Amino acid sequence: MITVTVGDLKARFSEMLKKVQEGESIAVAFGRKKEILAYLVPKKMLGKRSPRPLGLLEGKASYLIKDDFEISEQEFVSL
Repeated sequence: MITVTVGDLKARFSEMLKKVQEGESIAVAFGRKKEILAYLVPKKMLGKRSPRPLGLLEGKASYLIKDDFEISEQEFVSL
């Protein structure tokens, strides 16, 4: 993983994107302390998200939204 400052990233943005295309990850540092605030990673590293579990009620509760369910914007906002 490469770490670059915001200024360096701005100056060499195209070069950094080429590195990301090649599979490299880049950490973006900011400020005097050079705190890492963001990462540029290849899209293939993101992966697919899995469905969210129901938390504490997982396996104990479920929900079903029927195909004919309708709600107006006004009803939705007032909920």
